[in-house]
Amino acid sequence: MQHILEELERRRQAARMGGGERRIAAQHARGKLTARERIELLLDPGSFEEVDMFVEHRCTEFGMAEQRIPGDGVVTGQGTINGRLVFVFSQDFTVFGGSLSEAHAEKICKIMDRAVRVGAPVIGLNDSGGARIQEGVASLAGYAEVFQRNVLASGVIPQISVIMGPCAGGAVYSPAMTDFIFMVRDTSYMFVTGPDVVKTVTNEVVTAEDLGGASVHTRKSGVADLAFDNDVQALHEVRRFFDFLPLNNRDEPPVRPTFDDPMREEPSLDTLVPSDPAKPYDMMEVILKVVDEGDFFELQKDYAKNIIIGFGRIEGRTVGIVANQPMVLAGCLDIAASVKAARFVRFCDCFNIPIVTFVDVPGFLPGTAQEHGGIIKHGAKLLFAYAEATVPKVTVITRKAYGGAYDVMSSKHLRGDVNYAWPTAEIAVMGPKGAVEIIFRDEKDDPEKIAQREREYRERFANPFVAARRGFVDDIIMPHGTRRRIVQSLRWLRTKKLENPWKKHDNLPL
Repeated sequence: MQHILEELERRRQAARMGGGERRIAAQHARGKLTARERIELLLDPGSFEEVDMFVEHRCTEFGMAEQRIPGDGVVTGQGTINGRLVFVFSQDFTVFGGSLSEAHAEKICKIMDRAVRVGAPVIGLNDSGGARIQEGVASLAGYAEVFQRNVLASGVIPQISVIMGPCAGGAVYSPAMTDFIFMVRDTSYMFVTGPDVVKTVTNEVVTAEDLGGASVHTRKSGVADLAFDNDVQALHEVRRFFDFLPLNNRDEPPVRPTFDDPMREEPSLDTLVPSDPAKPYDMMEVILKVVDEGDFFELQKDYAKNIIIGFGRIEGRTVGIVANQPMVLAGCLDIAASVKAARFVRFCDCFNIPIVTFVDVPGFLPGTAQEHGGIIKHGAKLLFAYAEATVPKVTVITRKAYGGAYDVMSSKHLRGDVNYAWPTAEIAVMGPKGAVEIIFRDEKDDPEKIAQREREYRERFANPFVAARRGFVDDIIMPHGTRRRIVQSLRWLRTKKLENPWKKHDNLPL
């Protein structure tokens, strides 16, 4: 018996060492943690239970029969974050460059199957050179098995990807189908084809960082949600982020103790919106003064800055927040903003997270670039997402809500449960200047008459009272009482029940 125990410990130690001390040192020299160090930082101390520690690849070609390392390049198992169950896989770059073999994929699939079965999130720590070339089509089949599970788990459990090294070729499509992607600056990158292939095919010379680094995907492509400076910061923020999410689609969002008075008023909001309708203000100030303790986890903060998305808490309960940002493009909706917000709204609806929307939108961004880029279909994604959502929806119009963009931003007509307007709200088909130039085009050569018409239009329509008379807003509220009114609305909406007609699935305008 003793010799078996000794052999067990020897094998465990071999598995824990991964690719060996030299490769671990090389990993550290690049400013990266090892797969196991990452898990230790991510999960509660002592909570990790590893599975498939002794799994090895089954490839015998190209000399692989003599190169077998327990674990085969990925550490898998389950543990807790702040006491809540989560399943994890962490690719080990020190073992065959973290490349995915058939056995490697089977380990990931087993973890994902378990997560769906018990209803707990999956966090993937990606650091892989891609498919293991020596295994050929078997490794490609492994990727497809993972992809299939990503699809089946979508909307059932939250899936989070943390890119902590290379993620290239077919490997990128698994993170792309997860709910959130986080990256690490300077050490992580994602692309379908690498710099060498790009040079061969298009003759472009580009570095891995410029092709698919964290700055590219958080600022230009919108593929990633956030980028962090190093592995430690990334894992710390993922722990914080995880606290906002429910465990599965049948679970309620977590409730955290808060010392913030739910009836707290914010007098400074009464003077936030400038008297000049063309002057911007920072919508983030509204969000931070409404959520509990000013704690707001913003997502995609460097992409499509004209709209803000993220999670906060109201009375300790998670809410998803969507808000136009007047500081950027006057808060207009464009292609990028529509897609960014639509995906977020759909996530909240999947996982029973109420949606609070702050509206200051002068319309959709005009121009040939937007029209040729498909703003009609992309804008419809946000409309579709809000209309489809059955979770509690509370909307506050702070200033402009013009045209179709008013409809799209969680209006009463898209089953908004509670719709408020500040006294500064302007709800109309379009702004006074544009409207007058169309209605009174015969008087356009007379500046005095046009100015008078603008004043008349503003008095008639550029206020919240017309919409209030029709019941399109439930109340006109003072800005300082916004938090209190949202709290009270969410309280009675906790028992909301609303179902869409049965269907196999919808046909979102992709």
